This record gives sequence, structure tokens and C-alpha cells, in this order.
Amino acid sequence: MRAPLVNFRRFQITAPWPLVWTVTGLFLLLRSIVAVVRLAVFAVRHWRAWPLVALVLLAIDGYRSHGWWPHLLVLLVAAAGGGVWWWKGRESFHHLVALRAVTVWRRLWVYRRQWHEVMSLCGLVKKYDGGEVVPRLLSVRCSYATDELVVRMPKGQNPEVYHKAARDLAYSFGTRHCRVFSGRRQAPPARTGRLAWLLRLVDRVRFRDRPRHVWLVFIRRDPLTRVVAPLPVPARPDFTALPLGVREDLAVYCLRLLATHVLIGGATRMGKGSVIWSLLRSLAAGIRSGLVRVWAIDPKGGMELSIGRALFSRYVDDDWTRMADLLDDAVARMRARQQALRGKVRVHTPSVDEPLIVVVIDEIAALLAFLPDSDIRHRITQALGLLLTQGAGLGVLVVAATQDPRKEVVSVRDFFPTRIALGLTERAHVDLLLGDGARDRGALADQIPTSAKGVAYVLLDGQPEPARVRFSYLPDDVIRDMAATFPAPPETQPEPIDVPAPAKPVRSSGNGRHVYRPTPPKQAAPLLPPSLLNALDLNTTNGSDPR
Repeated sequence: MRAPLVNFRRFQITAPWPLVWTVTGLFLLLRSIVAVVRLAVFAVRHWRAWPLVALVLLAIDGYRSHGWWPHLLVLLVAAAGGGVWWWKGRESFHHLVALRAVTVWRRLWVYRRQWHEVMSLCGLVKKYDGGEVVPRLLSVRCSYATDELVVRMPKGQNPEVYHKAARDLAYSFGTRHCRVFSGRRQAPPARTGRLAWLLRLVDRVRFRDRPRHVWLVFIRRDPLTRVVAPLPVPARPDFTALPLGVREDLAVYCLRLLATHVLIGGATRMGKGSVIWSLLRSLAAGIRSGLVRVWAIDPKGGMELSIGRALFSRYVDDDWTRMADLLDDAVARMRARQQALRGKVRVHTPSVDEPLIVVVIDEIAALLAFLPDSDIRHRITQALGLLLTQGAGLGVLVVAATQDPRKEVVSVRDFFPTRIALGLTERAHVDLLLGDGARDRGALADQIPTSAKGVAYVLLDGQPEPARVRFSYLPDDVIRDMAATFPAPPETQPEPIDVPAPAKPVRSSGNGRHVYRPTPPKQAAPLLPPSLLNALDLNTTNGSDPR
């Protein structure tokens, strides 16, 4: 009987030793190749650290050769050069030096150091096969006010988990606000030039869709605590990007007004006027040139909009009937454009001859829910329904504000594509205004303090997550100066005409002279049918009493 290949009791190997050494050598060679490949991939991924590694090696070699004096001299020269750079080109110094240094520091000390602990305590670590799968931190990018983290989610997770844990993540890392985005926040740049085709191929790989990546934006320094000064008036308004305020990442918030309607919701004294006047300021140059016509309705008797009366081509604040007439005229203008543009274009292009008409309503709930005259209220509801369903593509837009976004108060709420949520009184109003699930995705409009007037949550194009912005504040003097500088061209406003009652025809005699004959009075009709009247008549035959 032949002996076994391996005697486990005595651990003796009967195979020839050259074969064992050959297999062991091949195994070690394979492991070495894998380690070298991993090191090369690591070096490529962290190519930005190459200069730092080279400086460290150079510093070690200089210390061994000459001691500390070269290091001190290099630090003095670098400090002097950095001071001159900061003095002459502060913006480039902050972008290339200061923010990069802040990024390295916060990535290593704030996030890497406590990453596993925070992920475990926030419930974002998955259990699998007796071990833990932790979300992987891919990169950190710091700006003046925010830290943007790119995280790869473990299998079995979706962005909704991070939306629910956003507040826990914010306070765990020492901030108060955390925004979660399921898509890339930056669009691919527009490439031009000879190598544009090559750069587009690179961008196609860099900016490809990554479903397992999630972007966490921590607000390190809240820039929305300060009042935003009035923004400059554009020389020509861009209806696809009207500057209205500042976002929490210090970028300018621009509103797309072309082919849309805007609904502004917020409690009293929370800054609805800031949104309206910021919008009018961005349209001021177009108002003066006649490219934009603003028709304003102020149901509060002119307490908000009358201060800028010169900006409006048409303005009503004291007559419910004239308000309904203004909306009917807007519908008539929309119908006329339908006849002119039918079969030619699908979206109206504003011009001086055919300007963009913006109907601004300060408190739409007063017209739809609290108007005492039911007939006028019905006329206004019908006119607004037609404008909201058909007027966007025809250049007849509606910008309305309300304190209560409930459907029973603002019955046409669902017809506003663009919505802005200022400070609200109830958490349910957030989803009613911005859409179902908006509050879970970070729109905490019910937690905006009363001191933060003009702070709101909006939806940006291409992003399901709401963004936090603050609209500029325009004092009364600025509004008066703006109205005097950018007045609207005169427009004939139809006034209500009292139509006299038609005269009754006059009878004439045969000889051509008019003869007055009084009209006999009409006999009053009985209030009861004949059957009951007969029953109540006296019985003349037997003289009985009436029944």
C-alpha cells in the first residue's frame, strides 16, 4: 500500500521538494504582482499627493545633509511669497492654497478620524457575513462655507437612508445643516477647441452616472444669517436665469421664469415681499424697455405693491370687479397670442411688440377663498385656471403669494410648476407646497426662525433635493428709487364703463307725432296655484266659511 501524499499526524510531505518550492514561489510572485498593481492604482488615484511626498523626501534628505537651517529658510521664503500672493491675487490664493489646505485638514482630522464611529452611531453600517460594511469616503472638497463629501454606499442602501440621517450626520460632525444629493451637483463643462473631442471623452467617463454615489454637503459656515443686499440690475434680463438671492454655498440663486408660473408660500412677515421685489428688480431693465409688462393685483389695499406703482403697466388694489377684469384681459391677450402663434412656435419669445406679461398677485387666497362676492370669485377662479393651464408657453405668467398653501384655500395650487417655500407654520405645509416627501429630503421650512426673513427652500433644475436660499431685501427707499429709474411705458388701461339702461320704445301716432301713453301696471301674479285658490274661496251657495 502506497503512503499518502501528506501525513497529517507527523506532518510529513512525501512529494518532492522542488515541486513545493516551485508552487510556493509562483504563489508569492502572484501576490507580489497583485500588491504592485494595487500600489500603482493607489498612486494614480492619489496623484495629487505626489508633490507632498516629494517635498517630504526632499526635506528628509536636506535635514540629513545640512540640518534645520534649509528648512527654516524655505519656510521664510514661502511665507513671504504667500503674503505677496495673498496681497496681489487674493482670490487665486484662496482657491489654490487656502481652500486646499482646509480640505486636507478637514478630510484627515474631522472626517477620516471619526468616520467609522459616526457611520455606526447613525445607523449607516451594514452587517454581512459576520462583519461590517462601512460607507466609503471617496473625496472631500471644501469651499468658503461648505464641505462636499462623496460617499459610496454599501450594497443594500439607497439615498433615502441618508436623507433620514442627515440631521444626525450634521450634528455628529459639528455642523447644523447637512444636505444630501443623490446626483452629481456639477454638470460637465462645455469644451471648445482642437482637443475638445478628447476632453469630451474624458468628461464622459468622469461625469458618468454613478447610482451608488451620494453627495453629502455640510454647511460649515451659514452665509444666510446675514441680510442679502439688493443685487445689481441686469442690463437685459435673462428669463432663464434671473438673479434673486444667494444660496447656502455662496452661489447666486437664479430663477427660471420663462414658460412657468411661480407660487410663493410663507407665513406672515417671513419675506414674501422680498421674493416679489427681488424678482421685479431683476426684471427692471426689461420693464423700462417694454420687454416685460407687469400687471399687479394687491388685494391688501396696496399695502405691499403700491410703493412701486410706476413699475406696473396695470395695477388694481381697491376694486374686486376691476381685479376680475384685469385677469379677464390677461386671458383675452393669451387667446389672441394663441391665434397668432398657432402652428408656428410652441413657446413664446418676448419682444417689445409682444412683451412678456407677468401677473403679480400679492395674496391669492383673498381672491380664491375669502372674496365675499361669489360671482366675482367664480370669475377670478376661472380666469386663473385658464392662465395657469395655458399661459406659460404664451408668455402670460402668474406670480402669486399666499400664507396658506392648502388646497381648500388655494384651489389652483397644483397648476404652479415652480414653488418657493419660505418660513411656514406647520410641517405638513412643506409637502403641500414643494411636493410629497420634500421635508424628508431636507426642506425644513417649518423650522426657519422668524429672524431669518427671506430664507426659503426651492427646487433647482435637475435636482430632486431642495436647496436653501435667501432672497435679497429691498428697503422702501431702494424700491422708490427703482420705480423712478425704471418706470413702465404707458399702457392704456380700460376703465369700467357704466352702460346706461336701454330706453323703452315710444309709441307714435299715425301723423308722425309722438303720443305719450302710460304703460298699464302689470297685475301681480297669484302666489298660490288655482287649485288652492279655489279651495280657499267662499262658498257662495251655502254661505259657509272658507276652509
